Amino acid sequence: MTTSLRTARGRSRWVAVAALVLFAAAALTVPGWAGEYWTRVFTGVAMWAGLALSWNVIGGYAGYISFGQVAFFGIGSYTTAILMQPEHGWNFFLTLPVGAALAVLLAVVVGWPALRLRGAYFAIATWALAEAMLQVANAVGFTGGSSGLSITAVATDTFFYYMMLGTAVVAYAVCYLLLERGRFGYKVKAVRDNENAARSVGIDTTRVKLQAFALSAVIPAVFGGINAYWITFINPQSVLAGVITDQMVVMALVGGLGHIWGSAIGATVLYVLNQEFVNYFGDSTAYIAMVGIVVALVVLFLPDGVVGLLPRARRRRVVRMLIRRLPGGERE
Repeated sequence: MTTSLRTARGRSRWVAVAALVLFAAAALTVPGWAGEYWTRVFTGVAMWAGLALSWNVIGGYAGYISFGQVAFFGIGSYTTAILMQPEHGWNFFLTLPVGAALAVLLAVVVGWPALRLRGAYFAIATWALAEAMLQVANAVGFTGGSSGLSITAVATDTFFYYMMLGTAVVAYAVCYLLLERGRFGYKVKAVRDNENAARSVGIDTTRVKLQAFALSAVIPAVFGGINAYWITFINPQSVLAGVITDQMVVMALVGGLGHIWGSAIGATVLYVLNQEFVNYFGDSTAYIAMVGIVVALVVLFLPDGVVGLLPRARRRRVVRMLIRRLPGGERE
């Protein structure tokens, strides 16, 4: 019995490795076989997979519903756009760490008081942050106000595809090592499932939540900078609109909250469908209706998202439910 079980596990492992190799080969050669249109689509897929992952870090792993993730995306976008203006003349690559650092600073400053809130109060606080950033960007002069900022891009679609793909791969690798294989991930999940119990065993819950919030801020800031250079023009509505956060939430929800690959699955499915709906119907109205139906079905029948179909994901959900029944396990 033990031998047959080991053999089955070995086969499944080899199947997973083979699938990963095939996927990597296909992803790395997209510009060579997909054509210009699909290269741009897959560039968007990589970006949205990273953005959905950033929301999954704070919403799925840490258990805090944030409606302010777009603020960090906007910071990265405006940092790159402002520093690359002719009067500053920064190199594109040098602007990305600056945007990431500013996003972490904002996450720490805002997160210190906001993460003491729970449930809807935290959601409202982060929504207010995003709205405040939108109004500031509209009002101040160095952002170009409502007129926005233009950037002269000298790179090709292939360059942006590999930039988005490489950034997404790094983001997923870092989050996988931290949240699925590292002590930090256990601490974050412990705080999410039962904060009082986590505190009782010596976990500095405030510090863990701040670190998770900062991690979730870095990712959209970097993608925001790349996106600003890619689209060559930004204004407050294009990089700070609340619908950007809404898309992150829906993609993470459909794929599976608290699962590292759920964000990638949700982003791939929904972004490709969005582009196809726009091509077929000429606008995104039908796509919005479709997303509403999908979200309703997921909430009713797949509360753990698409990855919840896997047996391992179902076992995790049962364990989380048992932990939350301990004293102090339910959030207010």
